[in-house]
Amino acid sequence: MKSVEEYIQSHVDEFRERLFEVLRFRSISADTSCGGEIAKTAQWLVDILKPLGLNTELIKTEGNPLIYAETPRIAGAPTLLIYGHYDVQPPDPLELWTTSPFEPTVRDNNIYARGSSDDKGQLLTHVFAIESLLKVGKPLPLQVKFLFEGEEEVGSASLSKYLHDSSSKKKLAADCIMVSDTCMFGVGQPTITYGLRGVMALELTVRGPSRDLHSGVFGGSVTNPAIALAKMITQVLDENGRIKVPGFYDDVLTISENEQSQLATLPFNEDEFYSKIGLQSGCGESGFSTLERRWCRPSFDVNGLTSGYQGEGSKTVIPSLASAKFSFRLVPNQSAEKIAAATKNFFDSIKPDGVTIELDYQHGAEAMAIDPAKSRFMKPATEALERTFGRPPVYTREGGSIPIVAEMANVLNAETLLIGWGQDDDNIHSPNEKFSLSAFQNGILASAHFIAATKALGSN
Repeated sequence: MKSVEEYIQSHVDEFRERLFEVLRFRSISADTSCGGEIAKTAQWLVDILKPLGLNTELIKTEGNPLIYAETPRIAGAPTLLIYGHYDVQPPDPLELWTTSPFEPTVRDNNIYARGSSDDKGQLLTHVFAIESLLKVGKPLPLQVKFLFEGEEEVGSASLSKYLHDSSSKKKLAADCIMVSDTCMFGVGQPTITYGLRGVMALELTVRGPSRDLHSGVFGGSVTNPAIALAKMITQVLDENGRIKVPGFYDDVLTISENEQSQLATLPFNEDEFYSKIGLQSGCGESGFSTLERRWCRPSFDVNGLTSGYQGEGSKTVIPSLASAKFSFRLVPNQSAEKIAAATKNFFDSIKPDGVTIELDYQHGAEAMAIDPAKSRFMKPATEALERTFGRPPVYTREGGSIPIVAEMANVLNAETLLIGWGQDDDNIHSPNEKFSLSAFQNGILASAHFIAATKALGSN
């Protein structure tokens, strides 16, 4: 592998510049006005995969395109499917960015740009790893397939539909799905993630009068939708941080003593964790540690509130409507569909008089967790990470969600390998998103080492 390492080292500046190119595209899947930028991003990915000699295609869908590429099949060898997404979150609020979100800037050994960590930078580590192996003539010990989508940030609807087509399942067939859209457990600490929480996103709209009303003329005589909404939202959690939706915890699995012990051994400093995000302390469900709350227990959060006058100064009105975007993070064995129905019944039961409500289901995904001891890809992954970072990986869960991963694993009957290069403070989904240049280079190297290490797996 020395020649591969030398190739990566000598081309790291070129790899960085190519990452900068794709980061400049405003591939915001939630913003329909960015359709042209989405298309440019998809074509850019096709254009960097084809010259590697991969069988590459851009797959049109009813939504944003999929990009698929594959190396030749190797008789008797396993197949690895590398998944990633090229769409990004909206950059708002723009005024909080130090530099433009779509003009990559390097500061303190970090690349600052929307999508740098989530997920364009992480996605490209695997592309550049394969390029490095192929360019130095290193034969791949297994077949590699790439699948990149442009709707992960809005629920992966097009990929989900494509996935269930019989011909698509045959094309995507793999022994293992590798995903880099997660974080390391500290700087320079390689990490293998064995579980993801699920997600269910909804929007609650509360409607009152047919128009905004003068708060002096009508105040005290009608139900204010903003106040009604606030009262309803505050009833979701009790004083112990538990979700009050009836039946919510019915299917939640107990954290095993073995896993509790394993989590307790992780080098986690709670004070440092909260300090990095500008807090002195945290909160959450009583009876659980911070890591257990983040990774192994469900949660409820308000993601956005809208009502009334938002401009400069004051405008004394009773708004005609108010809305809240909120989400539940779910754990293995919970059903997003079941929780959505229970949530609707809950809000119907606590709705104040004088308003009507609508609950809009945005998207949902099931949680997932694997047993690392049962994965045959875990050993080469562990060896590759230790060789790259000089220390063995730790094994963690992840509080976030990658909606399509559990579905792909189930449909394709494949193992899942989650190895990310990000950090908790990369500000994904927030202003000033960043990605470490060191993590970018080490990610390329670790991916190349992993591909080479799979030779030990032999035939199926």
